[in-house]
Amino acid sequence: MSENIRPLSERVGTRLRRRRVPAARLIGALGPATIVGGVAWGFLQPYRIVFLSGEALSVYDWIVQPPLLVIAVGLVFSFAVVPGLLQDLEGDDPTR
Repeated sequence: MSENIRPLSERVGTRLRRRRVPAARLIGALGPATIVGGVAWGFLQPYRIVFLSGEALSVYDWIVQPPLLVIAVGLVFSFAVVPGLLQDLEGDDPTR
């Protein structure tokens, strides 16, 4: 059958899904890009990572380190937020 014979709702839904692919790719890439940024920050400023220095510091100083926090935010975003966002973007409801 021809593509033009299908009901209009099916054709509109197909077009909407095609448009959402770049947005879905961008959202899916935000988490890994954040993780890479945190790793790069750790390599560019190694003095920010406390356990690389031999000083005796508190537990707070060991846990709360900016590059590691950025990596943690990227991981949380990738595994907790992105699946729901992608499911919403790629939903089967063409009226959205």
